[in-house]
Parts: sequence; structure tokens; C-alpha cells
Amino acid sequence: MQAWDTMVVTLTILMPATVDGKIFERCDLAMKLEEAGLNGFKGYTIGDWLCMAHYESGFDTSFVDHNPDGSSSYGIFQLNSAWWCDNGVTPTQNLCHMECHELFNRHILDDIMCAKQIVSSQNGMNTWDSWNQHCSGHDLSEWLKGCHMYAKPYTTEIHS
Repeated sequence: MQAWDTMVVTLTILMPATVDGKIFERCDLAMKLEEAGLNGFKGYTIGDWLCMAHYESGFDTSFVDHNPDGSSSYGIFQLNSAWWCDNGVTPTQNLCHMECHELFNRHILDDIMCAKQIVSSQNGMNTWDSWNQHCSGHDLSEWLKGCHMYAKPYTTEIHS
């Protein structure tokens, strides 16, 4: 019977914590991003943010991607554990001063604050390969079609 108890305790410890994740609808996410001041932040539109988040995570806050270098990327913006957050495993710079598991929930203000820090760096949105491949230089107005909000769907971008 003791072996059974040990197995139950071990399985309980190994089970992942319940994640309060959310897969955002495009227009709901657009409104959250606008409310957080991302429209025009460092010259990027809500379309840039939506396009990047779509290709990074499918708007899923609980998405995790394990990279060949041993790091992992977390959350709706796929913030990497080697640079932006601490997952307790990967050596990290932890430039956003947060634990990676904090990126899994539906409350994305901390994700947005970290993403703002990333975009404020020298590379801007070029930090995300998916933005380079799918979003940069494209007309991103389609990302806001049907969303009832005040954000301009397309502006002349000045990326600093």
C-alpha cells in the first residue's frame, strides 16, 4: 500500500498546475492591446501586434514552444526563457523580471509590459521571426476588419 501512496504523491507533484489560459478572439485581443496603449507604440499598429501574436501562438496565452537550444517560449507573444522570463530550468537574462508561468493566464497586462520592453529595444518587432516573415511590410488592415474600435487599421509606420 505504501508504494501506491508514493505513486499518488509523485503523480500529484508531476501534474501541471491548472492554467487559467485563454485563446483570444481577434477583435477581443485588438481591444485589449489598444487599451494597453499598443496602437502606435514605437511606430507599430495593432495590426502588427495581432499578426505577430497570431503567428506566434494563435492568440493562445497557454501556448509553449520548446526550442532546439533548450529554451522555451511562453504565452501569447512567445516570450523566450533565455532572455525575457525565468522558467527555473533555462539559464536566463530574465530581462522582464518575471517567471515564465505568469505568462499562461488570461490576464495579459504583464505579457504586454514585457513585449513593450522588447519592442523598445534595438531590434523592435524584428525580435519575432514570425513578424519578419508574415507581417513586416504587409498591409495589416485586414487584422482589424470587423472590429469595432478606434484604432486606425493602417498608418504610416515609423519603426525606431
